[in-house]
Amino acid sequence: MGDLGWIRRHLRRVLLGGTAALLLAPLLAFVIGWLVFPVPDVDEAVNNQVALISYSDGSELTRLVPEAGNRTKVQLAQIPVPVRHAVLAAEDRSFYSNPGFDLTGILRAVWNQLRGGDGGGSTITQQYVKNALVGNDISLWRKYRELIVSVKLVQQRSKDDILTDYLNTIYFGRGAYGIEAAAQAYFGKHVTDLGAAEGALLAGVIQGPSRWDPALDLEKATQRWEFVMDGMASQGWLSAAERSSSRFPATQPRRLPSSGSFGDERGHIIDSVKSELESLGITDREVAQDGLRITTTIDRGQQGAAVAAVRRAFAGQPDELRAAVVTVDAATGGIRAYYGGDDGVGLDYAQVRKQAGSTFKPFAVLAALLHDPPAPIGQVYDGTEPSGRPGADGADCPRCDVTRAMTISNNAVFLKLALRLGPEQVAAAARAAGITSPLDHPDERLALGNKEVTPLELASAYATLADGGVWHAPHVVARVVDGDGRLLYDAGADGASAGDRRFGEQVARNVAETMLDVAAYRGLGIGTPVAAAPGTVPSRIAGETNDAWFGGFTPAMATAVWIGTDRNSPLRTSSATSITGSTLPGRVWRDVMATAPQLPFGPFRPIGEPAPDLPSGTPTRRQPTEGP
Repeated sequence: MGDLGWIRRHLRRVLLGGTAALLLAPLLAFVIGWLVFPVPDVDEAVNNQVALISYSDGSELTRLVPEAGNRTKVQLAQIPVPVRHAVLAAEDRSFYSNPGFDLTGILRAVWNQLRGGDGGGSTITQQYVKNALVGNDISLWRKYRELIVSVKLVQQRSKDDILTDYLNTIYFGRGAYGIEAAAQAYFGKHVTDLGAAEGALLAGVIQGPSRWDPALDLEKATQRWEFVMDGMASQGWLSAAERSSSRFPATQPRRLPSSGSFGDERGHIIDSVKSELESLGITDREVAQDGLRITTTIDRGQQGAAVAAVRRAFAGQPDELRAAVVTVDAATGGIRAYYGGDDGVGLDYAQVRKQAGSTFKPFAVLAALLHDPPAPIGQVYDGTEPSGRPGADGADCPRCDVTRAMTISNNAVFLKLALRLGPEQVAAAARAAGITSPLDHPDERLALGNKEVTPLELASAYATLADGGVWHAPHVVARVVDGDGRLLYDAGADGASAGDRRFGEQVARNVAETMLDVAAYRGLGIGTPVAAAPGTVPSRIAGETNDAWFGGFTPAMATAVWIGTDRNSPLRTSSATSITGSTLPGRVWRDVMATAPQLPFGPFRPIGEPAPDLPSGTPTRRQPTEGP
């Protein structure tokens, strides 16, 4: 009996202790949180939303800080009452009566998360706190912090002050932080001039600017607007007559800021990052609000080399010259250097289509090798024009094989090659390598680059040749993590770096073989074997040039360089000499490729045997050698 009494007393103590712990633990957690978590101010709330963009090594490239024009603080009195009511109807109808948090919503969030689902809803106070703390993580820890700071905030600030701070920090899409910037972005008005219908549209986009912007999805935006307007009417903030007479408001065309305050060459990288994030399903709102940490594929050293090379080449040259440089990692498709011009808010020349000139000749060679039967690079062709003159550019080669024709730039050989294969075959080969621009209705001049492509496309297609016929999607985003450390995207894990075999390794190596003597022949060697091709696009004015290119690759990376003008005017240096692919573009290319990893080309095994009966006599072939 004594033992039984002892057990009962022991159980009673355990139960009392457990009950006390259950009661005291939340209180203790609340006290600790109250002491530890500070109340953020309105500027901190915006700054904590800022996305950090870094180079591939993790060093900072830039931060996406809102421009002054994209965030303007206003006082609550400047925000019309119907606009305030619209926000409350959309986000928190009990804002002025609740204690700053929704206990039901928190309990629902806990229950959902314990079951592996998403969280519950939040009050306006909680939303403001969440943004200030960069707390978009779906976790009990975030809800705990959110609850504590929300209660502290209500104790220290009035509801009017909280609403004012919320409306000055929330992101509305279109690059607009705060209600005043949103009024300008959507309606071209000051917030003081907005009515209930316009306020309802802005209130409706808060939860999902990428879903409910009428410029992106008018039907969904209208449904959301109806929901907000009905909510205002149900709360008595809008009369029945006002509700029935209201019409969905017209908005301005959607214009996103191109690259914030990045007026230098970084602006084009930022625009490329934003565009790629959107294609990955990472919304404009997430970029603007979730404190993302975005690692790019841009190599800090190679980017610096590209920018420095252009500035050296352009020193003392005419102001109208423009340039683009793109370097692509052959093994992954990651863009290692990206220069679209010094004006980060101007035209991105890395994405501008221009005639490619002779940088397209390797795709004619590729087409020949993919033909059935393949036309070998050792085949000798008639290198004269119909008039009997040598092919072009002083290329004195009446009878030469493809490698010699590529080296000295004999155009006649490639025109005849394209005619023999069919221009559509050259276009198909270029597409296989990675050219995505339209190559519609080609003729034999496609082998000489009479169709337009971008520097980015050319670098990507050359990278396919460099990687033995494996195409990798060119990309600039390597990894994205949100403000709470959650991995949102990884280019390797998500397949962006995975390759697609487009043609055989031996075929790619044969194309490269025809290009290996070009750089040295042009005085642009880099001390390691490199495949290259210049491109010079003639002007309508005889003897002049409109566009000049130089492209090439090692087995590790490919670089394309373009130089031209905005008006397609003849290219001349400050000393009035004509600019060709092997002059300024070639020098820029050489300086950039000097940073390339020193990887050797694989052994060369020729494809096919030359035919004995092509025009202009008995063919003789350049004897191939093992290696480059």
